[in-house]
This record gives sequence, C-alpha cells and structure tokens, in this order.
Amino acid sequence: LKARGYKVTMQKMDPYLNVDPGTMSPFQHGEVFVTEDGHEGDLDLGHYERFIDENLTRESNFTQGSVYQSLIARERRGDYLGGTVQVIPHVTEAIKARLRRIAETTGADIVISEIGGTVGDIESLPFIEAARQFKKELPYGDVLFVHVTLVPYIAAAHEVKTKPTQHSVKELQGLGIAPDIIVLRCDEPITDPGIFRKIADFCNVKPDCVIENLTLPVLYEAPLYLEQANLSAVVCRELRLSTPEPDLSEWRAMVSAIKRRNRAVTIGLVGKYVQLHDAYLSVMESLYHAGFENDSQVEIKWVESEDLTDQNACKELFADVDGIIVPGGFGDRGIEGMIQAAQYARENNVPYFGICLGMQIMVMEFARGVLGYADANSSEFTPDGKHNVIALMADQQGNIPKGGTMRLGKYPCTVAPGTKMAECYGQTEIWERHRHRYEFNNDFRQEMQDAGLVISGTSPDGRLVETVELPGRAFHLGAQFHPEFKSRPNRAHPLFKGFIAAALKFRTSAQRSLMHL
Repeated sequence: LKARGYKVTMQKMDPYLNVDPGTMSPFQHGEVFVTEDGHEGDLDLGHYERFIDENLTRESNFTQGSVYQSLIARERRGDYLGGTVQVIPHVTEAIKARLRRIAETTGADIVISEIGGTVGDIESLPFIEAARQFKKELPYGDVLFVHVTLVPYIAAAHEVKTKPTQHSVKELQGLGIAPDIIVLRCDEPITDPGIFRKIADFCNVKPDCVIENLTLPVLYEAPLYLEQANLSAVVCRELRLSTPEPDLSEWRAMVSAIKRRNRAVTIGLVGKYVQLHDAYLSVMESLYHAGFENDSQVEIKWVESEDLTDQNACKELFADVDGIIVPGGFGDRGIEGMIQAAQYARENNVPYFGICLGMQIMVMEFARGVLGYADANSSEFTPDGKHNVIALMADQQGNIPKGGTMRLGKYPCTVAPGTKMAECYGQTEIWERHRHRYEFNNDFRQEMQDAGLVISGTSPDGRLVETVELPGRAFHLGAQFHPEFKSRPNRAHPLFKGFIAAALKFRTSAQRSLMHL
C-alpha cells in the first residue's frame, strides 16, 4: 500500500490485562519494543517499523489493561456521574476512540490495526465487538476485515486441512464479523485450486479474496509473495481505491541481494533469555540487516550467560565465533558470565558490541580487568558496593516505580571525532532510543579515560555517557542506547553494519585461525 503512494501506519491491540509489556518477563512476551516517543510496546511494532519504514508512536499499541486503567481512573474521579460503567458501551467506545485517534494524529490514509490473540479468546471479545461497531459506524467501503487463519499440513496424508479455517470463520461470524479477506498461513504450498474455492464457498468470500501466506526462507520476501498473490490489488478494490501499480523495485533488489550472499559470519549472542529468541528479536534482525549490507549470511550462536563460568568456558564456547554481542537485560542473574564474555573479547581482540546492559558490562569488566577493582559492579546489583561504576544519577535517587524507567524514547548524543562512533555514523550528533535507568558513574570517568577507555558519545551537555569504546580495535564498543530499534532491512544500522564488517575481517585474520585451532 505504501508502494502505491499511500501514507500507512499500523497499530497493535493486545487483549491482555497488563498496562504495557514494560514490566513483563521476556520469557512471557519476548522483547519490549521502544518507540521514538518512549512507548514500551509489543514486539510486533518492530516488525511494523521494519516493513513499512515508518516511526510509530504510543498510539500504535495499547492493551486491554490500559483501557481499563483509564476507565477506572475516570470512574474514581466521578466522570461518569454515578453511572454504571460497563464493557458495552464504555470499553468498546474507548477502543474505538483509539482506532480513530491514530488516524487523526498520524494523518495516515490507511491504518492497519491488528487484534492480538485468537478468535474465540474470552479476553479479546471487547475488541471484536468494538471492531464490529466501528465498521457499522463508518461509510461503506472504509473498513476492511482481514482474517488470518492456520491451514495445517498433515504429512501422513499429504494434504492440507481447511476445517480449522471454516470453524474459525464460523466463530467470527457468530460474533457479528464477516471477514472480507481470508489469509491462509501455511508451511507447505497449497497446490490444489479447489482448496481456495472450498474456503471461499464455505466462508462466504470472493474466490480471489482467499490468499495464501506461505512460510518463506527469507522473511523479507513475504511482501513480494503476497503481491504476487494479488493481495494489495484486492485490498484496494474492496476499499474502493483507484491506485497505480506499486513500485517494489527497491524491495525486489534487496531480496535479490539477500539471496546472492556468498560469505558467512558467526556471532555469539550472550544473554540470559536465549531460550526464547523473540526476547532478542530486533537485535537478531539488525544482525541480519548488517549481514545483508556486508554481503554475508549471519549465523547466530546463542550462548546462555550462566554457562560462561570462567575463561576456559569462554574459550570453548567462543572458539568458532567471529564477534560477541551482549544485548540488554535486567536483574543480576547471568551478569558474571557476561563479564567473562567481555573479558574474553578484550583479551583476545574479538569484536565486541555491548548494548544497554552490554555497555555497562563492558565498563564493569574494564574496571575489574584494567583498573584492578575486583568488586567493580553496578548499583543495580550491589547497592552498597564500593566501586559501582554504573549507578543512578543524583536526580534519579529515590523510589522509582518499576512501571516506567527514567530514560525512555529518543535522546540526542554528541559523537566525539576520530572514534569508531564517528567512523560508523559520519555525523557529529545522532538521536537514538533508550530504555534504561542506570548510567555510567562519572565519579570514575577520568580514571577510566586515563587508563585508555574512550568516551565516544555523550549527551549534548556532556553529563551522560552514551557510548564507550577501546581504541586500536576493529570494533570494541558499548552503547547505552538501543540501536536495534532503528535498523531496517534495506538500511542497516551503522553500528551493526560496522560490527559485522569487523567480524568478517576477524574471521579471515590469522588470529581467528589460531583460535579455531
């Protein structure tokens, strides 16, 4: 739709009762995606931004919990004048208001709103009802319902089953919604045209409104596959839009380049949530994007930080990696293993990239290994520690609610000339997204600089340290912000691009060969 000339934005409605995912366990929910304006949102927002290349806002994601929170607050203030507050009309009206608000605040021609969960879930019923009312209230042709269903493949019988789709549509129709388009998620191609006709007949949609959505080897090929299935043309027809053909030449060129990659690089991702890869989804995708631009296939080796008990364990687990990345996280579990990883990278000249917590780990390891402070730590983990090189700033002291961190959203960073940061960005001032509470402790700033640590990025007033690096290395850098949230498949983030370039050089170096032996 964007390639046809429309301004498009996207929205995710989550039926769970948490106010936002900010305090949810990554094991429960995957990563928390942060928008430019500081909203902690669902990881689907990351997919939206990467595909439509638009910066989303806090209007792009809301939960049932946030709806109830606002309604109860209004009820306590007396806004309803003693009236009974009910799911219908109050909850449904609040949901519809959010649907209207994103269109008004973004000026978008088309808003794509996704209701999370599965048809039939009790918790999603208010959203389904709000959607039903919403279509009825708008002019004919202004709202389109797309239902995504699973079409399982039964290997033993060599056939796909349409019954789950039929039952799902029946359930949806019972709730008052008749889907206009049905998208079939499948792992195997549907080769029998009769399957599409059968679903169209049973589910009361036009034959060309049944679209196959096949699992593909390259995620970013999906828009081209859906375009080949004529999805956007059908959507425009059903919305009564007269548009030119989409110009997808740049996207086709990108996918073609992805398929032609002829090099490989292995990155060790050290984390405490590695059992669920979705906890690092944007980091994962950013590594892949950087691989695209460096003509290489990025293989990620997932390393549980608690397994890195000493340098011997690091030597064994990192023997075949070309770079080490330590992403963000909260809590003290696995911290010592991350510090071991940072030490291994520093002592063996392995490219290292620390993000948020990973930057703090780099600083703690430098204080221990270079300054000689064996107890160097963060006040997050050792509140009474003598050498807390990471700490709360003076104006952050006190009781901070866990429902919101101190620095959320985009902040400016001044880049020091002659640094790896300057080399990667080619700019003197940048803006990046943050999600953290603890900062580099300026009490140790001069001492660390004297020992060789380069502070390559700061807040414009110089007070907050944004990035640190070790000079004379291909890449040994820590960033307090989250660069992964701004990477795009056709425009890799400069820090990830520089990191993968350094890892590729390390892979071909004599040192890498000796380490492998």
